[in-house]
Amino acid sequence: MREPTTERGMATKQKLLQAAEQVFGERGYHAASIVEITRTAGVGVGTFYEYFDSKETIFRELVEHMSHQLRRRIAERVAALPNRLERERAGFEAFFRYALEHRNLYRIVLESQFVDEPLYKWYYQRLADGYKRGLKEALQRGEIRGPATDSETYLDTLAFALLGMGQMLGMRWVLWEGRVPPAEVLEELAELIRRLLSPHPEAAARVGPAKS
Repeated sequence: MREPTTERGMATKQKLLQAAEQVFGERGYHAASIVEITRTAGVGVGTFYEYFDSKETIFRELVEHMSHQLRRRIAERVAALPNRLERERAGFEAFFRYALEHRNLYRIVLESQFVDEPLYKWYYQRLADGYKRGLKEALQRGEIRGPATDSETYLDTLAFALLGMGQMLGMRWVLWEGRVPPAEVLEELAELIRRLLSPHPEAAARVGPAKS
């Protein structure tokens, strides 16, 4: 396997990754074949081996590629926002929109648990690590509440809890209904996050009891 050195080569590799996303998402890892991936990409089987050693290799790189794309999309969306609570809502919405554009993300990541378990754990740990850095900075600036001293356990728990919220809401709306959660759902989510993270007790109390 080698990295492309020309724009044409980079475009060809990108076509193969896009085709792999489609084929793995529709067929599943074990039923998918290199022939089907190359046919979908519109290239020959020999071209595949210029960039990837095997089906497992392209699957692994696809998961890493989608992880990078998703994290970059979220980072770009939240970069200009002034505080953590605003970034939370915008970050969730960016995730939902990415998942809608890449409907096979859920199946591919879930299947990676059985194809390459370390890769599956890496995918979520990489998301959580970036999340923890942002939460730690917000905690140090007093934008969210938490322990008086930095606690890796607290940050880890919080990051994975928030990731779980996004994962399940994305499943409920993007995967099952094929759309970004409606505005009222995003508002309810933002309210839950304010309750959880607001550094001011009176702000959490002001929103009142949860709606039934």
